Amino acid sequence: MEAVSPARKCRILPAGPDALAAARSALLAGEAVAIPTETVYGLAADATNGEAVARIFESKQRPSFNPLICHVTGIDMAERFARFDPLSRKLAEHFWPGALTLVLPLREGHAIHPLVTAGLDTVAVRAPQGFGAELIAAIGRPLAAPSANRSGRISPTTAQAVADSLGDAISLVIDGGPTTVGVESTIVKVEDGVIHLLRPGGVAAEDIEAVAGKTLQRAQAGSAIQAPGMLASHYAPNARMRLNAKDIEPGEALLGFGPQRIAGAEKARAVLVLSATGDLVEAAANLFDYMGRLDASGAACIAVEPIPEHGLGEAINDRLRRAAAPRGQE
Repeated sequence: MEAVSPARKCRILPAGPDALAAARSALLAGEAVAIPTETVYGLAADATNGEAVARIFESKQRPSFNPLICHVTGIDMAERFARFDPLSRKLAEHFWPGALTLVLPLREGHAIHPLVTAGLDTVAVRAPQGFGAELIAAIGRPLAAPSANRSGRISPTTAQAVADSLGDAISLVIDGGPTTVGVESTIVKVEDGVIHLLRPGGVAAEDIEAVAGKTLQRAQAGSAIQAPGMLASHYAPNARMRLNAKDIEPGEALLGFGPQRIAGAEKARAVLVLSATGDLVEAAANLFDYMGRLDASGAACIAVEPIPEHGLGEAINDRLRRAAAPRGQE
């Protein structure tokens, strides 16, 4: 059944044949549509249509220098506009469809609009699962699709979170239920046989290293923007974030991890635990939802318990550090 978000104009349609037809029609008409993926909800538009892509930037209030990811059905579609080196192809064959984005050189004569690449000679490419894959196949074109939220704010993992963030800036949201991964894709770039990790995400660095047989090189702080999600301040709630907290200060909310709480947790304005068992997969899936709920508690600051840096913990901590960065860097 179709729903209309309260006090907003955007329609929310449950994923299915009717939603697929409606989304396809809207995209071919040059509109932007919020769609579910396994990572987070994306705000999709035809990557070959400049006016459509501009609507993404307008809706998100996103800086134009921040590039977007092109979503494709697989390697065959990606090869229409990008060139694969052998190692990038190996990673795509292993992890696609899935939460891995590859930054690849653009082919001459490609149809990707320059707004998508922010003027770079490379393009970020990913093959999603589920509804997104069906929609790309139905439209027959790559879709540019950053997270479906106001730029710099918490990424949405439910359709309602999209409506709450974007309001009537968009007209259609497809509801595929809560996302299963819960953080954005991992972004890597291969140069001269070296794999550069540009953004940690839904595929753990260790898993990529196991397939590639190589160690990933981490991007240095202050590196030039080569891919989405590299702004210093991003994914931010309205409340301040205090990381690796050892105790609770007056008026703070608490974002916990693991079975034990820090000192004074019982005095927190609100408490949500990413994973009581210390499961990083569960924590990643809950991250943005719980940040948003704690932000809605009215706390001026959210204290965050320490989270391990291994596996998906690297992606979780990356998002937390960007959420805690000074807002002047957005």
